[in-house]
Amino acid sequence: MIRVLIADDQALVRGGFRVLIDSEPDMTVVGEAGDGATAAELARSTRPDVILMDVQMPGVDGIEGIRRVVADPGLADVRILILTTFDEDDYAIRGLNAGASGFLLKNTDPAQLLHGIRVVAGGEELLSPGLTRRLIARMTKPAGPVNHDVFAQLTSREREVVALAARGLSNAEITRELVISPATTKTHVSRALAKLGARDRAHLVALAYQHGLVEPG
Repeated sequence: MIRVLIADDQALVRGGFRVLIDSEPDMTVVGEAGDGATAAELARSTRPDVILMDVQMPGVDGIEGIRRVVADPGLADVRILILTTFDEDDYAIRGLNAGASGFLLKNTDPAQLLHGIRVVAGGEELLSPGLTRRLIARMTKPAGPVNHDVFAQLTSREREVVALAARGLSNAEITRELVISPATTKTHVSRALAKLGARDRAHLVALAYQHGLVEPG
């Protein structure tokens, strides 16, 4: 059962999300918060798996709320999915830098939102498609010459997995594409992160584009 905490300053929005999430057999809403401070406090008492965190809220906003959750060692296993009306790169970058695991817009299709909660709860990162394209465009302009040797330390299978991740495939989709086990996929991703010194999956994707493992488009 995936335990979800909803943080949004609009009660009507929280109610809509609650109905949607509670209708799923593998999810339950464990609490609601109207600001980032309350979200962090409730997270300590309810122990959610995922927090749906709005960005713009009165008082303590969502970005600060993310920082408070991430700073608490007792909440190390809590994943945060930013859900906002504003499709702006700055919100996503600030939120991801603060420790969020994903970013979706409130006009996202309900099925995609539920999928996003499951992806983030499973330990993966998630970005909205439009935002992913723009971030790739911003992050993948090489600061210097393209260095194809960056990936020389990876095995051929690890390079293949990184390339698929860079094209937006989740671990589950990579598993199906390569006909390997989920554990094997996770191992390849983890080893690639370690070998390349990548901070997270988004950084791994940026490296893949910056150094020519895959090409935009």
